[in-house]
Amino acid sequence: MVKILTTFMGEATSDFLFNSVNIALGAAVEVLLFVAALWLQFRTRRYVAAAYWFLAMAIAVFGTGVADALHVLAGLPYAVTTALWAATLGLIFWRWHHNEHTLSIHSITTRRRERYYWATVFATFALGTALGDLTGVSLHWGFLASGVIFTGVILIPAVAQRSFNLNPIVAFWSAYVVTRPLGASFADYFSKETSIGSAATSCASGLILVILVAYLSRTRSDVQSPSLAEVHRRAPEPGSDLLV
Repeated sequence: MVKILTTFMGEATSDFLFNSVNIALGAAVEVLLFVAALWLQFRTRRYVAAAYWFLAMAIAVFGTGVADALHVLAGLPYAVTTALWAATLGLIFWRWHHNEHTLSIHSITTRRRERYYWATVFATFALGTALGDLTGVSLHWGFLASGVIFTGVILIPAVAQRSFNLNPIVAFWSAYVVTRPLGASFADYFSKETSIGSAATSCASGLILVILVAYLSRTRSDVQSPSLAEVHRRAPEPGSDLLV
């Protein structure tokens, strides 16, 4: 829920900065937000909900801006930008698995693995932005219809894992990628196809995000159990994959 909310807020916030403020100023704000969040996250030595979700939100905003810039400023069609970011994501996955022999998020116990993880997160945000615009604009599905379709798509990995024993890591990343176009499509619907606007959409989703992250910080219900963490702290054998 929190992940989808960051995609929702990121889309609306980036659109507000680019369309209602100023492209140059909006780009500067997005870059500064991303750099500050990245610095804060890599200053922590373990998982801290506020730092983690601050960076996720910053990547959502910045990733949206980068993906939109390729279309608006460089003139690339959404189909091309979607293919470009899909290839980028595939390359990151390949490098990550080639060097670490696992794509499990429960095995992220080194800085190098964390860098691979955040590079993956960035690519998924940019890919989702392009894909949501491709279906909503280029294919003329509309943002509401796109959001409903992606809501159905995100259920496929869960069903495939539960009923057909799909690899849990494949299931996780498949669902993770879809969170972006899902949240972005609904954000575009509220900010562009209704009278709510991007500013109100960004503020409302930001307030809910702060409440949910505060809840996680207090309850720590999202913290990995020590026993599971210890299992995945062991280095995997070459060519193996850790299943969670």
